[in-house]
Amino acid sequence: MRVDLFDFDLPEDRIALRPIRPRDAAWMLVVRGDEAPFEDKRVLDLPDLLEPGDVLVFNDTRVIPAQLEGRREGGPDQTGARIGATLHKRVDLRRWQAFVRNAKRVREGDRIVFGGGVTAVAEARRPDGSITLAFEGSEPVEVLLDRAGTMPLPPYIALKRGVDEQDQSDYQTMFAKKDGAVAAPTASLHFTDRLVAALDARGIGREVLTLHVGAGTFLPVKAEDTKDHAMHSEFGRIDAGTAERLNAARAAGGRVIAVGTTALRLLESAASEDGTIREFAADTDIFITPGYRFRAVDGLMTNFHLPKSTLMMLVSALMGRERMMAAYSHAIANEYRFYSYGDSSLLLP
Repeated sequence: MRVDLFDFDLPEDRIALRPIRPRDAAWMLVVRGDEAPFEDKRVLDLPDLLEPGDVLVFNDTRVIPAQLEGRREGGPDQTGARIGATLHKRVDLRRWQAFVRNAKRVREGDRIVFGGGVTAVAEARRPDGSITLAFEGSEPVEVLLDRAGTMPLPPYIALKRGVDEQDQSDYQTMFAKKDGAVAAPTASLHFTDRLVAALDARGIGREVLTLHVGAGTFLPVKAEDTKDHAMHSEFGRIDAGTAERLNAARAAGGRVIAVGTTALRLLESAASEDGTIREFAADTDIFITPGYRFRAVDGLMTNFHLPKSTLMMLVSALMGRERMMAAYSHAIANEYRFYSYGDSSLLLP
């Protein structure tokens, strides 16, 4: 499909630069699969929009301070070129793939000095343009990042204001446990203790999986046709017990509602042709576009996405392109807030 079919105009002032407080007070646009009118709700209304026996699936990945600033060691003035690196995906205990600003100035074997005395050696450049960085020393890389890194806010926020102390908590979900993401599973940012308690009281189940979101999620689709776009792979895990409980919930008539596109992509990656969710621990580069047959999920809670993005294509695959374009037009006309710190939607095909 043509990528421009997923384009739309968004006023700059609709891009949320801070989350609303409390988090569960955000607006939530309910979009159903039929021609029912769109419903303007609040996230706190979620329990009443679901049925007992339904299950929400969250991503428990934790965002690490993966944005680094430094200099290439050496050069005529002994200061070297300024280098910015956003870690993308772990290779092993000491090596990470990174998207590098000023990458043309970095050669294989160059040593890069970041803040706090953190250093890394540039290794091979990969086909996707990223560079593998091998961190020096014996301390865990997570410790080094806590010393030298900053929270990797999306470009549409970071280019408008600096990263500050408040982002350390704002850009982390209440479910975050397992280090490894360089972008938050933002649909879960809306959840609070009182909302979870209301969901429990309603009989809505909760399960977690892990997908370490990579920086590739922010990269624009440069191809003119979706068939020419290559997705970046990300590591995900669903344990056997979680898979068994999700399958049992569906067998009993409950719906599996993914909270966020990351949870949805991993569930679909782990599902067999008949919809059975299996234990999973591997990379996934699943690319969901209109025409895809969903097997594992019955709905999706998600924020509003960038035009011409892979995530706009995913929600269009779930609900239909025309339906989603109409929903986004409604959201813009009714002053919904967009992107990571913005409002939510509940998509029920």
